Amino acid sequence: MPVPSRTRQPWPMKWVVLVIILSIGVYTVLTLRYRRPERAFQPYQDLRDRANTHRLLDAGFQRITLTAELPADPQSVGTAARAVAAAAGLPSALKETLVVPPQLPAEILSVTAAPSVNALFAYPIGVRCTLTDNKQQLAGAQLYVRGDELIIAPDFERITGSLLARTRENVIRLTVPAGALKPGSYRVTLVGTRGSKAWTLQVH
Repeated sequence: MPVPSRTRQPWPMKWVVLVIILSIGVYTVLTLRYRRPERAFQPYQDLRDRANTHRLLDAGFQRITLTAELPADPQSVGTAARAVAAAAGLPSALKETLVVPPQLPAEILSVTAAPSVNALFAYPIGVRCTLTDNKQQLAGAQLYVRGDELIIAPDFERITGSLLARTRENVIRLTVPAGALKPGSYRVTLVGTRGSKAWTLQVH
């Protein structure tokens, strides 16, 4: 006659809960300790950015990301450089190189920037510009350096939904990071699709 087998009793619920809590705790500690600080890999955007960087380098351009913001107070730099009208839009050599061109403002109305700067200091630039329509907002800005030529391209993005900007005229502040420019004399062009401004900058 077979001996009846003992029925296996399930774990008490308190032990199940304890194991789950301990597992979550160990996972959290390991994640915080060993997780890479960089953002997650985004295949399309990352590959596009790499291709853009290679194309710029091959064309002789260096790209520098600028701080772009909407200032609460107007730009004040003391003596300002004399900015003159320049050809509209990106120079052809740069436009043909960029994988995705920036969404430029319609027209650069005025620029407030110093005519010289120490290479160790940041270089702020006040900009008054008009936008194509009321569905744009400031997204950032890039500086492209090739030889003694500096090309600054503000970038605007579309506002989603039914929101609209209050006015098509914007006052923005762009800042070249400290140490980004080598000593020398440069021609700076801040570009818009219908009108740009240019001035001379001495970095010492």
